[in-house]
Amino acid sequence: MTRIYSNEVTMDTVEESIHLQGWVQKRRDLGGLIFIDLRDKNGLIQVVFNPDVSKEALTIADKIRTEFVVDIKGTVKKRDAKQVNKNIESGEIEVYAEEIEILAKSKTPPFQVSDDNINEDTRLKYRYIDLRRPKLQGILKTRSKINKAVRDFLAQEDFMDIETPVLSKSTPEGARDYLVPSRVHPGEFYALPQSPQIYKQLLMLSGMERYYQIVKCFRDEDLRADRQPEFTQIDIEKSFTDQEDIIDMNERLIQYVMKTVKGLDIPAPFPRITYDDAMARYGVDKPDTRFGLELQDLSEFSSTVDFKVFKAAVESGGSVKAIVVEGAAPDFSRKDIDKLEAFVKNYGAKGLAWMKVNEDGLQGPIAKFFDDEKKQELSETLSLKTDDLVLFVADKDSVVHAALGNLRNKLGKDLGLTDKEQFNFIWVTDWPLFEYDEDLGRYFAAHHPFTSPKKEDIDKLETAPHEVKANAYDIVLNGYELGGGSIRISDAELQERMFRALGFTDEERDSQFGFLIEAFQYGAPPHGGIAYGLDRFVMLLTGSDNIRDVIAFPKTQNASDLMMNAPSDVSAAQLKELHIDVAVDKD
Repeated sequence: MTRIYSNEVTMDTVEESIHLQGWVQKRRDLGGLIFIDLRDKNGLIQVVFNPDVSKEALTIADKIRTEFVVDIKGTVKKRDAKQVNKNIESGEIEVYAEEIEILAKSKTPPFQVSDDNINEDTRLKYRYIDLRRPKLQGILKTRSKINKAVRDFLAQEDFMDIETPVLSKSTPEGARDYLVPSRVHPGEFYALPQSPQIYKQLLMLSGMERYYQIVKCFRDEDLRADRQPEFTQIDIEKSFTDQEDIIDMNERLIQYVMKTVKGLDIPAPFPRITYDDAMARYGVDKPDTRFGLELQDLSEFSSTVDFKVFKAAVESGGSVKAIVVEGAAPDFSRKDIDKLEAFVKNYGAKGLAWMKVNEDGLQGPIAKFFDDEKKQELSETLSLKTDDLVLFVADKDSVVHAALGNLRNKLGKDLGLTDKEQFNFIWVTDWPLFEYDEDLGRYFAAHHPFTSPKKEDIDKLETAPHEVKANAYDIVLNGYELGGGSIRISDAELQERMFRALGFTDEERDSQFGFLIEAFQYGAPPHGGIAYGLDRFVMLLTGSDNIRDVIAFPKTQNASDLMMNAPSDVSAAQLKELHIDVAVDKD
């Protein structure tokens, strides 16, 4: 008899003999009758052990406990109307067991698979049990569907799936490398790839033209809710292309994935916004466009008022911006606003000014600094209405944007303005090519050193690097960077100029990237691409709040594997082979 799954047992199979296998999720002994909920990868089904059907099966069922693995043969029966369980798919039927075999016993598990309120450390320590939970199995099924959809689409577009090395060379790409010591080359190290960036460019130089890879990448950096030390990237590169071509192809890819996985028709072309506009309107470079609360610039207005905090910020080259929370004034007490002020201080703001609009006009601690004329002007500028709450930050631009941009996202969530079933894709374009580090007094590549500048800005590389825009683009979904890419530098001379602009000496350039510069001298086609964070994509499509829920075996917040107890000590013999002497005070 062929084994079937729980979801295949329906009203159409009533009175049929079937064969089931799975785990015992729950067992109930009602004195003479034993009921179990049998769980497999597709759901639950109730199995009844009745002595009138099989005394032998009832005797064996008396020995089984939660999480035992069992093999059952029996007959499908329709439940009485009063016994129908509407909470499970198979709730109208049950199986009367005629035979049962215990395939594996289980100790009492540290938590019940049906329990959703489990300490995360416990879940990760016993991840193999945690993964039995239907929620996580559903997430991993969705992840598998996304993988397949991506592969199917790119195959249709004639892209080749090509693997690149995991043991590679350490190069500066924005984060710390994970290093691997070489036994056969004492004192030398490989690096795990932060991305396949250089390899995929070399593949374009090799004439592959269309490459993709779903690949593991590694970055030794501080973690957060949507970041892991090892993560999966959908990596795509194409020759003889430009930005419009890349954007068009990726919009079609996303449409295909969303239709295949979610059954949704996503309209294209997607909206676009420049980096400068994103910062000005949303305060962040990955705007969530599911709700309003856009930042409004009051710098010109503030330069004409007698309120010293606002006026000084503008005179020192900064700005004053505000968020208007419509109709929220009655819902925010002074204590609530104090909490918002504490929040923005995490982003460098010195404070959070505010006003409420009531029937008598603008009220609040700073209202006294504005005469009636200025209050009227402010109300007209912001289109204020009764019960609106206005929140202000005055400082240098970077602080204003960070403080209000993150406050905007917080308010969007706290006020229930974000819908997890709404998917707003948006392109952010025209990025700065460089970022300036004030502490180190030098420029760094905003993306990576192989991103091409806009043609019209090439002459500014050495004279005005802060003005140079990049042929770079990010795809943003609901306030998260889903993917990013650029048109690459394919000219050896321009690449050398880029390295000089980044402060590389000739020796540093040749040591770290000499092989790439030499490769460019043998005929490099124009090329570009994009890389998606697969884990983040799965997180957004499944409505998960924690990236660890979308990875089969994730690390904790401090990059530990609680199940495998990694990282861990290794033997002195292993260290000796690698010519490594460890000097770490663990106390």
